[in-house]
Amino acid sequence: MKLLHIDSSALGANSVTRELSAAVTARWQDEVAGLSIDYRDLDADPIPHLTGRSLAKVNPAETEESERILQQFLDADVIVLGAPMYNFGIPSTLKAWIDRVAVSGKTFRYTADGPEGLARGKKAIIVSGRGGLHSGQPSDFQETYLRHVLGFIGVTDVEFVRAEGVSYSPQHRADALAAAHASIPLPQRKAA
Repeated sequence: MKLLHIDSSALGANSVTRELSAAVTARWQDEVAGLSIDYRDLDADPIPHLTGRSLAKVNPAETEESERILQQFLDADVIVLGAPMYNFGIPSTLKAWIDRVAVSGKTFRYTADGPEGLARGKKAIIVSGRGGLHSGQPSDFQETYLRHVLGFIGVTDVEFVRAEGVSYSPQHRADALAAAHASIPLPQRKAA
């Protein structure tokens, strides 16, 4: 089994999502024998934003990297996404990664009945860190976007691990992190 761990926070060691995504990955590593883990830090190693030149495949190095990113996603059984909320959405670095994995003919296609996701059979665990309280509020463009774009490409088994209100006070942060750690899902065992 392969797990792809993506971090996108710009906060380094102060990041709530980095702490929690590492905990999710460690839980899976402890529970799943032989788990293979690929890691990408989108802050330390950002992906260029999609441009007309990217789509035209003008730069061979960028084209090769895009294909590698897509293949890494396709090969993964589980995707752990560290997705902090920045200005009610996701970091642009995470959006750049999504633009490289949401590829017509590879992870989705259009049919006479509408779009069809081709990246089925994967599990996504989204680790969400939020300074305020946004769950179920109109201000939550982060979770709705991620759930929609993942579903569009066929990833419908999506769970969220949330730490909200972390900017309110040190106590709010500690309580939110404790609750988020307690909510980390265990890998489901397949029947023998």
